[in-house]
Amino acid sequence: MMDSRAASAVESVFREERGLLLASLVRRFGDLDLAEEVTAEAIEAALVRWPVHGVPPKPGAWLATTARRKAIDRLRRDTTYAARLAILQVEAERAAPAPAAAPGDDLPDERLLLFFTCGHPALPAEDRIALSLRCLAGLSTPEVARAFLVPVDTMAKRIVRAKKKIREARIPFRVPDPDERPERLAGVLQVIYSIFTEGYAASSGPDLQRLDLAEEAIRLARILHKLLPAEREVTGLLALMLLIHARRGARTGPDGRMVLLADQDRGRWDRTMIEEGLALVHVALAGGPAGPYGVQAAIAALHDEAADLTTTDWPQIVALYDVLLTLTPSPIVALNRAVAVAMRDGPQAGLRLVGELADEPQLRGHHPYHAARADLLSQLGRTAEAAAAYRRALELAGTEPERAHLRRRLSSLES
Repeated sequence: MMDSRAASAVESVFREERGLLLASLVRRFGDLDLAEEVTAEAIEAALVRWPVHGVPPKPGAWLATTARRKAIDRLRRDTTYAARLAILQVEAERAAPAPAAAPGDDLPDERLLLFFTCGHPALPAEDRIALSLRCLAGLSTPEVARAFLVPVDTMAKRIVRAKKKIREARIPFRVPDPDERPERLAGVLQVIYSIFTEGYAASSGPDLQRLDLAEEAIRLARILHKLLPAEREVTGLLALMLLIHARRGARTGPDGRMVLLADQDRGRWDRTMIEEGLALVHVALAGGPAGPYGVQAAIAALHDEAADLTTTDWPQIVALYDVLLTLTPSPIVALNRAVAVAMRDGPQAGLRLVGELADEPQLRGHHPYHAARADLLSQLGRTAEAAAAYRRALELAGTEPERAHLRRRLSSLES
């Protein structure tokens, strides 16, 4: 029983405190590899000691003290390594001294340091995501590799490459100045939303959803929201993910089949999560012009508040997509707006807008574009064209539930 209790306590502390512990070690020693290694050693020490001597009253503090001691011991043994770290720390402090806190600028803890380091624009997008899952979410390298369906060796090299880039580019472990934070924060939010998107709509594999990834992204967003409660776009992102994730239970049938929004049993939606998301939307939209995540959250809220597809406020959704297009013009947003216009004005109006996007390179290999076009053509009775569009979507779809759904649509059309 003690072994089980100790292991459970270590796991709980690891999940809740790892990011804070890692950030404090990085802040003190200026090296991400060293911080990760001594954090792991402290966890191993806890698994050995706690079952024998009992779980300490403050397990997080025990792990922090143990990790710091192990780091100091290692630096004492390796004076060359210690000297290199000292030089790097001096250079970083000279190049980018810690900013003085502006009036009302409250930075609650050092985890922000890791958010901004892992999401630094100098890192390639795929490296930012991998490093965030490794350092902020606490996933092991094999777990990160499984999350994105790549070999462990490939993911290990990606993480090593990101850390090497941080060292060689002298990326400072610090929170950006208040005047540069909005631009840098956008990159951090994009990393979290990319993790959520892969969880909500997996790019490949046997499952439509990766709930573990989606929930990890929501957990990271909750941490960031706690650290930056006044940032409305952080609030908007958390609201958006909650409102979308609330539908998770209705997106597949008992047999694993994909269920479209129009056919979902809305009684299976998570009403508690929806209520939380709606409350956050009001905060995200208050106090000035809304940002992209706040607008997307407002669209998700209109879907979640509607009793069914026909009673959804499509005019308001189209108006919100108009706003979103001015904030983040992209073919994907334009496609989503075209689908909403089809719901408001009919399939012919939607198809005209979809046709205007035919030459967009980003949409040529995007299977939802071809599936949406196929649906609209089918509604208009243009069967041969719809079948061809379904076949193209089927070629591009990444998950088996999506392919099975498209095969059923195509079979129904051809029969």
